[in-house]
Amino acid sequence: MVWGGWDGHEPKQCADLWCPILKNEGFDVVVSNTLDAYLDKALLDSLSLIVPLWTMGQITEDQRKNLLDAVAGGVGIAGWHGGMGDSFRNDCDYQFMVGGQWVAHPDGIIDYTVNITKHDDPIVKGLKDFAMKSEQYYMHVDPSNEVLATTTFNPKSAPWVVGCVMPVAWKRKYGQGRVFYSSLGHVAKDFDVPEAREIQRRGMLWATR
Repeated sequence: MVWGGWDGHEPKQCADLWCPILKNEGFDVVVSNTLDAYLDKALLDSLSLIVPLWTMGQITEDQRKNLLDAVAGGVGIAGWHGGMGDSFRNDCDYQFMVGGQWVAHPDGIIDYTVNITKHDDPIVKGLKDFAMKSEQYYMHVDPSNEVLATTTFNPKSAPWVVGCVMPVAWKRKYGQGRVFYSSLGHVAKDFDVPEAREIQRRGMLWATR
């Protein structure tokens, strides 16, 4: 788990929240607050899962190459919101791995609905549509993603996207690695919503090598 970048997404608080959850699932968790963690190629290649928690940063070529090579080689990666979907705005190779990139959250913090769309998938099975009060992420997304949940936009500030159905959670492959992403989780308290927390927990387990 590598946390840092913009403090508004509460990277440390989210790391503190999810570390015990992962430990309870049987993981030995290694936590770092520097992107130089991605320079340890031997460690990366030995992992079962990488959880990125970094927003609006700059990644070096070596850091990015080691990270993407590890995932392509079979290491799972799973994250949420800007900690994975707005990490490195200038790095298209990283975004290609994630399957999307944040571009807007019209109207800021709002009430919106998350709709489960693939009811037979184990990550969302048994869950019903649910309400969130947070940022509703408008994203550029890869059409090859396997979408698990969506949200429909109705913003006053951007009427040209009213009715747009946007993926919220997806899974995909990158090489041999499994990739899971959810746009939920602007701040740690967003995971007080049981469905948001459960989708993230299941998504991390699914992505694990």
